[in-house]
Amino acid sequence: MALSVVDLRSDTVTRPSEEMRKVMSAAEVGDDVLGDDPTIQRLEKYMMDLLGKEAAVFVPSGTMANILGLLSQARPGDEVILDRNCHIFNYEAGGAAALGGLQLHPLDGPDGFLSVDAMRAAVRPINIHHPRTSLVTVENTHNRGGGRVYPYDGLKEIYRVAGENGLRVHLDGARLANAVVASGVPFEKYGKIADSINICFSKGLGAPVGSIFISDGQTVEKARFWRKRLGGGMRQAGILAEACLYAMENNIDRLAEDHARASRIGTLIQSMPGLRLLFPIDTNIIIFRVDDEAIDFDGFCADLESAGIMVLAFGSRSIRMVTHLDISDADIERVEEVMSGMTGVHGSGKSGK
Repeated sequence: MALSVVDLRSDTVTRPSEEMRKVMSAAEVGDDVLGDDPTIQRLEKYMMDLLGKEAAVFVPSGTMANILGLLSQARPGDEVILDRNCHIFNYEAGGAAALGGLQLHPLDGPDGFLSVDAMRAAVRPINIHHPRTSLVTVENTHNRGGGRVYPYDGLKEIYRVAGENGLRVHLDGARLANAVVASGVPFEKYGKIADSINICFSKGLGAPVGSIFISDGQTVEKARFWRKRLGGGMRQAGILAEACLYAMENNIDRLAEDHARASRIGTLIQSMPGLRLLFPIDTNIIIFRVDDEAIDFDGFCADLESAGIMVLAFGSRSIRMVTHLDISDADIERVEEVMSGMTGVHGSGKSGK
């Protein structure tokens, strides 16, 4: 009998439920590039109303939503202030530079949270020798920050100071639904402290494809142009939009279950000698380090895989685990049993040097 797999590599591995597949198969569709897909129009209106914004455009991925945010609000040669560990700086293939001719100005902050003072100091004075600072981006929740929820007051202050300096603010809210559930701050309040927002439907919300870029009408008009230029226009994509609507209407409140299961894994890791939890567990992401050099890191990862626990190596001797709607309490019990029995963590067994 094949060993069942507990896939904790990412919340992008979720599969559409039978109920989601049913609504997808019945979706009313049209040609979205020609503006004729009623289901996409319904999704965009739903998200505009949720965030309190004028316009929205459906796109294939969060990476595309982020690059649209940059290209529609900054000109070639402009500078964008962001956190050094954010997704845009690390995981989007240098698109800001390659596609937009933008210069990224990374700052260091705890758990991916920008220091307002550091941000203010990074704004370039008007001078012919300097690039023009035009945009600030923030990420909530923060992937490389262990799924931390960006404090709302901190975001509000970033937005205020940015405005004082004539800067726009783009919120990479790929996992914003997780932040809403964990913090209790509603979507609409986040909409008030960012000029544009990316929300991804294919992570913890469980849709197979899709993100949305939300902003004012003029910015979204520019974003639609860039979507076309980048090849992101889709035709009868209402099939995908219906899945996203289902996810928004049915899969937000249940994110609390993912957070609780992640917390259980975090508690386990804190109890195990040789392992160190790198960030408090706010949402569904767990990042820990195998601190004990006596433990063979590659062997430790291999032992997990052999036991059917799939994880992601995440930097030097670090591992990321992400809970999601395809992970059950029984799966967490399996993780607890497997990891508690890994004798290599205690200095012997096949994971030990």
